[in-house]
Amino acid sequence: MTGLQFAVPREERPLDTNATTVKLTDLASCGGCAAKYSAARLEQLLAGFVPVEAENLLVGLAPADDAAVYRLDDERALIFTLDFFPPIVDDPADYGSIAATNALNDVFAMGGSPLLALSIAAFPEELPIEMLAEIFAAADQQVRNAGALLAGGHTIRDAEPKYGLAVIGTVHPDGIWTKSNAQPGDAVYVTKPLGTGLIMTGHKHGQIGTQQLERAVGWMKTLNAGAADVLRKFRVNAVTDVTGFGLFGHAYETADRSGVRIVLESERFPAIDGALDLARKGVRTSGDPRNRDFAGRHLTLKGVPESLVVLGYDPQTAGGLLVTLPAEQSAALEAEFAARKLFLRRVGAIEEGSGVVVAG
Repeated sequence: MTGLQFAVPREERPLDTNATTVKLTDLASCGGCAAKYSAARLEQLLAGFVPVEAENLLVGLAPADDAAVYRLDDERALIFTLDFFPPIVDDPADYGSIAATNALNDVFAMGGSPLLALSIAAFPEELPIEMLAEIFAAADQQVRNAGALLAGGHTIRDAEPKYGLAVIGTVHPDGIWTKSNAQPGDAVYVTKPLGTGLIMTGHKHGQIGTQQLERAVGWMKTLNAGAADVLRKFRVNAVTDVTGFGLFGHAYETADRSGVRIVLESERFPAIDGALDLARKGVRTSGDPRNRDFAGRHLTLKGVPESLVVLGYDPQTAGGLLVTLPAEQSAALEAEFAARKLFLRRVGAIEEGSGVVVAG
């Protein structure tokens, strides 16, 4: 049992409606993007769908990406995405902000700018109204921080809390980023450190301190807007955000859809403070086995320490961008990120071939 699973069934546990004592994560079977449906099962499910034939549907299910994109005219296309999940933290404002960030980041991963958002919410009626107000207010502020507006939504009753957003953004049809165009010779970067799943599970077990928790929450509340702004100055080939399928899962998606091999250097994997220590102690999230089932058979591991393997499979919530671009642009990219005081770490390269190779 991981730290993000129930100790007793929900229906057998009375809900304390005192806003100062109720813990959101106690009401969730798993938290954040670790709650994602199994990627392996999702592949099977979507295999039965016939892609929509529409001239102006620029990105749909053939292949699927971080969001759908529909062209309005030669200058404008709409990006449409939705994302929601159970609580990953107990603080209502942090939960609302993280959930909003995770949804908004899909638009940035496609090269666009958020325009409008609607809330998707499911809560027990017994939860204190003040708690729900904090969730909505924090989400609204984060939507504003992204340059968009939160204009309503839909709320239903549910024993397990869930919150997120449906988001519409805009992008020039020639400026769309996808995960299916990585090229041999590209360098591979990530724009946030890894380990949010490990940190949150470790916190649930009382194995990390407040400072480490706050650092992870800070990363999950960081919009990918700044990174996207810098990347627009460069000729990037493939972009996706690292979320519930972990670094390895999202790297495999990029490699498979681009028809290339991604070679990752595990010693360069950036980790949030405390995440690797937790991995060495045997901490795992509920998303770890699902991610191994999805990506494991496509990975070749060469002398990689188990703690870094765990980090690579760790489901991220509101993670950073995974970016590939021609290696000759690397120095300029790194200089630009440094000038903006934004995080960036080169973690690998693109080669001809298939699958993902992880070197120790």
